[in-house]
Order: sequence, then C-alpha cells, then structure tokens
Amino acid sequence: MSTHFDDRQCTLGEGPLWHPERRQLFWFDILNRQLLSRDNGSPRCWQFDEYVSAAGWVSRSELLIASQSKLFLFDLETESARKLCDLEADNPVTRSNDGRADPQGGFWIGTMGINAEPGAGAIYRYYKGELRKLFGDITISNAICFAPDGKTACFSDTATQTIRKVALDADGWPRGAPELFVDLGPEDLNPDGAVFDSEGFLWNAQWGANRVARYDPNGVFVEEVSFPAKQVSCPAFGGADGQTLFATTAAEGLEGEDEGKTYFAPVGVRGQTEHRVVL
Repeated sequence: MSTHFDDRQCTLGEGPLWHPERRQLFWFDILNRQLLSRDNGSPRCWQFDEYVSAAGWVSRSELLIASQSKLFLFDLETESARKLCDLEADNPVTRSNDGRADPQGGFWIGTMGINAEPGAGAIYRYYKGELRKLFGDITISNAICFAPDGKTACFSDTATQTIRKVALDADGWPRGAPELFVDLGPEDLNPDGAVFDSEGFLWNAQWGANRVARYDPNGVFVEEVSFPAKQVSCPAFGGADGQTLFATTAAEGLEGEDEGKTYFAPVGVRGQTEHRVVL
C-alpha cells in the first residue's frame, strides 16, 4: 500500500536519492529546475537556473548533481556550487536525465533531447575526475542501476521498451556489448528509472502504468507495487531499515491531485545503501 511522502506536485519528478548519512530523501522536479527534500517533516526546495535531474552523495553535506550542461558539487548547508566538468555543454538540444552512483564510486548519467529528439542522448560515467562517454544514440536514457556485486550495470532507452545489461570490470567500466535483460515491448510498457535491491532483483518504474515492477536476476517479472499516480518515474530504497520504496511521479500532461507527488511503500525487501561518489 503506497502513501504520499510529499504532496508537492512535480511537473517531472525524478532522481530520488536516499542519503544514508543524513537519512533524508532528495529528489528533483526537472522542468521546474528544483531539488526537493523534507527535513524533520518540513519541505525544502533549492532552485537552480537550468534543468537538474539526478544526484549522488559525496559527503554528509555535499551532493554531486547533474544539470543540463554540467556535473557540479553542491553544498546543502552553504548552497555553494562548484563545477566538476561539462556535460554536453556545447549541445543546446540535450539535458541530463537519469543517473546513479555505482558500487565502485563512479557516477553514471544519461542525457536526452529536451524534446526527446531521436538518438540525441547518451550515457556517461564520471569516475575519479574523468567523464567518459559509454553509449550513444539514445533517445530517453533511463533505468541506470547496478547489481549489488558490482559486476553488472543496467540501463534503458525508454523508446526501445527494453532494459539492457552490461558486464563491468573491477573498476566499474563496461566490458563487452550490452545484452537484452527485460523486453517490455510485448506488454507495451515503458521503462523509466530503476534500482536493484540487496538480493539482486531489479525494480523498474514504468511510465504510464501506475507501478514499479520487480524482476528477478534472469529478467523474469516477480511482483509489482502500484501507485495512484500514472506516470511513475523512478524508485529509490531508503527509510530506517532500508525496506521503504520511494517513488517519484510526474504531473506533466495530466490532471488529478495524485499526479506528480512523491510516494513511499513498505516492501519487506532491503535495498542497497546508495553508493558514495568518489571524486
């Protein structure tokens, strides 16, 4: 049973991150250029001057944030920002989208066309000061997540209705070509954000389907958690025992008081602790 975590309606809620040291959830409203949170029950909001979409935690007070044109270090206490590197800064067509830290301390970030221009996006990895392009020709980058043993990454181009997996080497770089992991085309489902739990099962938000679906290590559907909002965009594990599933949603193009809000549901399965980004 899902419950409202935060009643603010995001036009495009995305990128939930449970900070393990602060024991606090952060998430984004991409189109309104905002980072959102709750602190001791009170709503918090940080406004930016360009699209922001995903983050990883670096320290108790610092987040690595991906924006339309860069990766930057943001201090939650002082609100100071320091650019780490450009991210397609010379391309006005694209913005950042889905992203997550991997077990080795790298940060993966996907880009996409602001108007979902076909093939305009890519997926990158930032690791110890270097940003490297991993995969190109992606329309809507999504479902970036990592198996708990650190040996497999998953990602999606939502436009293909598939989730792919790729093997990782000891430093977290892809080795070999990506392979099909889950094919959602036969069910006409659209993969959005995803996260692995501690048992190696993948939880995928499915845009337009009111749900986050769980798949076993072979890509077989196991169960779902349903939500009142139609456009569920990304899940994250957190809470006191790591067994709370949070989910962001998007109100864009929809009416109804449940759309765009941020939800949580107890699931009885422990997630992974979000990995720290190594700068």
